[in-house]
Amino acid sequence: MKTAKDVVAFAKENKCRAVDLKFVDLLGQWQHYTISMSEFGEDLFTDGNGLDGSSIRGWKAINESDMLLMPDPTTAKIDPFCAEPTLSLIGNVVDPLSRESYARDPRALAQNAENYLKSTGIGDVAYFGPEAEFFIFDNVRFDQKAHEGYYHIDSEEGIWNAGKPENKGYRPRHKEGYFPVSPVDSQQDIRTEMILEMEKVGIQVEKQHHEVATAGQAEIDVRFNSMVNMADTMMWFKYIVKNVANRHGKTATFMPKPMFGDNGSGMHTHQSIWKDGKPLFAGDKYAGFSQMGLWYIGGILKHAPALVAITNPTTNSYRRLVPGYEAPIKLAYSSRNRSAAVRIPMYSNSPKAKRLEFRTPDPTCNPYLGFAAMLMAGLDGIQNKIDPGAPLDKNIYGLSPEELAEIPSIPCSLEESLANLKKDHAWLLKGGVFTEDLIETWIDYKMITEVSAMRLRPTPYEFFMYYDC
Repeated sequence: MKTAKDVVAFAKENKCRAVDLKFVDLLGQWQHYTISMSEFGEDLFTDGNGLDGSSIRGWKAINESDMLLMPDPTTAKIDPFCAEPTLSLIGNVVDPLSRESYARDPRALAQNAENYLKSTGIGDVAYFGPEAEFFIFDNVRFDQKAHEGYYHIDSEEGIWNAGKPENKGYRPRHKEGYFPVSPVDSQQDIRTEMILEMEKVGIQVEKQHHEVATAGQAEIDVRFNSMVNMADTMMWFKYIVKNVANRHGKTATFMPKPMFGDNGSGMHTHQSIWKDGKPLFAGDKYAGFSQMGLWYIGGILKHAPALVAITNPTTNSYRRLVPGYEAPIKLAYSSRNRSAAVRIPMYSNSPKAKRLEFRTPDPTCNPYLGFAAMLMAGLDGIQNKIDPGAPLDKNIYGLSPEELAEIPSIPCSLEESLANLKKDHAWLLKGGVFTEDLIETWIDYKMITEVSAMRLRPTPYEFFMYYDC
């Protein structure tokens, strides 16, 4: 569907009883409200629909809260989780007076990044292919009060349940969840159900499998797409994963490091630039890459200490980015080597398959902001011909301390990443894609609501370490 007329006809064909309007907040969570079919018509796409922006995290103050949601007709789908047939539309948020895009609307920002790419003449489309990992647990409990704080995770797959009387002995051990068949992999059917729901809304799925960790770590890979379309897809992806898990009485989380002592969840992000239908990253340089592609890698590596403030945006993100759990913490690139932050996959010799994989991001990332930031870092690399240096084809985890010291690392905390973003973000401002206001808002929100809030609270392990001091 491309036009309002198409969408109205689609809603009638599917006997829709309601229209759900979705938009994304600054942190990457879907928000929604539903209107009656009596309020739905072609004029919705030109007039928009009003909403209060003051109650959305990181958005307008109450004295300027009126905003308009402008639905995008190309996003029309039937929501698979509503009891009554419901049309779903994703929209952009605009100022009701000027009708200009709201500068803190992540989807509009990503569209600006696509337009900026075209304006540079470098390419006309950026393709992204994220691999978002997640956990499916049976139960989770957590709380934080003045006198207590705890979390408790349970999973029928958890190796910690091996001593229960009903144990059958089929549980993946720590770091051994990749790729056992059932009954060790107990979640084959639920992942397949997730795939089928994704296909209902037009998502092209490549494969699904159990991931490395115990206790139900999973991965579902979707076909690459242009940047904004892929960000829309990732919002549907998370929505479907969580709702299918809930349907089965389970709970799914994209939290990067929910469990101590096992692998966390990343979002390895494949990316490439094309122009006039031709891939621009294929060439005769290292690993079959082009010089342009290597410069793009140079931009990613140079700006990574600031970039991860957006692609790894939570305090929990940095509990994954530690040695020993296959997390890419060293800022190097390589072919085939999964211990480097940037990898050049070597599955195919086809020029169309040439892309880089930035392995550091995790799925708490707002996909609109994260993809746009990665693109802007890569474009800065191309524009300034940033040399990524020599590739590193050794196993980084096996290097000596002296060798490791020579390779720059990802920041160790969200606070450090935000400090890097504060001093290194001019590349994000090009073409008006990001704004100083958005970056300042992002840093302030993260520091006050997450970093400082975490500092104030003792953790259970601190009692274990220090109570008897």
